[in-house]
Amino acid sequence: MLSFVLCDDNPSAIDKLSKMLDSIIISHNLKAQISYTTTNPIELLQYTKTHPTDVLLLDIDLKSSTSGLQIAEQIREIDKNIYIIFVTGHFEFGMVAYKYKTFDFLQKPLTKERFEETILRLYSDIFGSTAKYIRLDNDKTVIKENSIRFIKKEGMKVIFHTDTRDYETYSSFNKISGMLPYNFVRCHKSYIVNLSKITDIDLVENEITFTKNDKCYIGPKYKNNFMEVLKNEYFTNNMVSIDDAKYNFN
Repeated sequence: MLSFVLCDDNPSAIDKLSKMLDSIIISHNLKAQISYTTTNPIELLQYTKTHPTDVLLLDIDLKSSTSGLQIAEQIREIDKNIYIIFVTGHFEFGMVAYKYKTFDFLQKPLTKERFEETILRLYSDIFGSTAKYIRLDNDKTVIKENSIRFIKKEGMKVIFHTDTRDYETYSSFNKISGMLPYNFVRCHKSYIVNLSKITDIDLVENEITFTKNDKCYIGPKYKNNFMEVLKNEYFTNNMVSIDDAKYNFN
C-alpha cells in the first residue's frame, strides 16, 4: 500500500487535494492511503525521517522561511526514492523543480482529471501496471480500457459507457476507433462494443446486453461483419454455439 503525504500552507488546499486523491483511490481501487498532512514544513521533514513515505505532494510557496524546493532538496538527502509531485501556483519554478527528481509538476488550480492522470501514471511507473487507458478531451479525462462496455455516438457527442459512469466527449468514431484494441467492434452506426463485456446477444431482436442490463443494438449494415468477428476473433470459453439465434455468455 502506497503512503501519501501532503504539505501545503493552506489548510483548505490540503482538504481539497485530500478529497480528490481519496476519490481517485476509491474509483480505481488503488492500494493507497493518505498517511499524513501538514502545513508545517519542519513537521513534514520530521515525519519523513521516522515514517515510511512513498509519495509526497508538495506546494512550493509554504509561507515560511523554507520553500517547497528547499524541502525537496532535504527530502532527497533523507530518501532518494520518495516520489515528489509539486502542486503549486508558481509554474515558473517548473524547470528548477525537476532538479530534485520530481515525478510531476501540477499547476493550481488543479483539476481532478489532470490529477487522476498523474496518479495512474505514478502507479504504472511503480508497479509496472499493464492496464491501458484512453485519454479524452485533450488528455484531461482518463478511462481504463477494460472498464468500457460500449461507446455510443449521439449527434456530435461520443459517450463512453463504463462499469462506473458515463463519459462524454466531442469526437468521431473514426478517431475513437484508432485508439481502441481489437476487442472493440462496431456493430451499428451508433455503437462500438467491447466484446469482453457482452453477456447476451439476441440475433432476432438484434440486441446486445451487458452487465447491469445495459443494452445496445446491431445494425443491418454491420451485422455480417460483427458476426464474422465473433466467429473468428472472440476468445471467451463461455460462448455457446455460433449457429444459435441467441447467445448467452454467462
